Amino acid sequence: MTRRHPRPPSILDWPRAVAYYLYIALATLVLGLWGLPQALRGTEAANRVASLWLDQMLGAARVILGVRIEYRGTPPAGDCIIASKHQSFLDILALARACPRRAFVMKREVLRVPIMGWFARKVGCIPIDRSRGKEAMKRIIAEVEAARARPEGLGQLIIYPEGTRTRPGHRLPYKHGAGTIQRATGLTIQPVAVNCGMFWPKRGIPIRGGTAVVEFLEPIPVGHRSTQVMDLLEERIETASARLFAEAGGRAEGA
Repeated sequence: MTRRHPRPPSILDWPRAVAYYLYIALATLVLGLWGLPQALRGTEAANRVASLWLDQMLGAARVILGVRIEYRGTPPAGDCIIASKHQSFLDILALARACPRRAFVMKREVLRVPIMGWFARKVGCIPIDRSRGKEAMKRIIAEVEAARARPEGLGQLIIYPEGTRTRPGHRLPYKHGAGTIQRATGLTIQPVAVNCGMFWPKRGIPIRGGTAVVEFLEPIPVGHRSTQVMDLLEERIETASARLFAEAGGRAEGA
């Protein structure tokens, strides 16, 4: 039976979380060192190693934590921008596993993390330095265009429009990046709604068992002004995420 609501709090929540994080640290070290020579062959090989790592992360989440992922809608297979609600580490894992050629726009500091950062760069993740303003966006667009020119293409470029994790039931102002990149590149935007934060909180502890949902929504094609794109993107993501929040037992503040 699928558990739509988070499992009730338990004294075992913390021991389970500690066991999980110890496991993923070990798995990351072992798979990272094992996969280094394979990933040197190129992006496709690096993505295969990344998929194995993601399988380990999500498999361990099921076994140790009792957390499962339900996908709704159809994940894209071609070059596109994925703009997603971001609530926890879980939605990073789930989105990356659903996309065959995943690449994130991520803070440049993350790419300096040993092993994980190197693989992130190999699969095509693009660093962003928010302190550089418009110059940072120009660099992202240049890297996107360079990736599209390669034989394997760009893949699915994952962006979090709010720029950071948010608590379930909350929202932050959307940044213009997805619309700006679409206008410059002509790529379709795939909105994604989640309720992962109901099970796996922003700070990663305590984690509650149950089935989190990642929902791929109707794509936004080229043809609108950037401001219209962002308004439409925010409306679709927030409406669907609010629905998933309520489905998992969430209540709006003051309700």
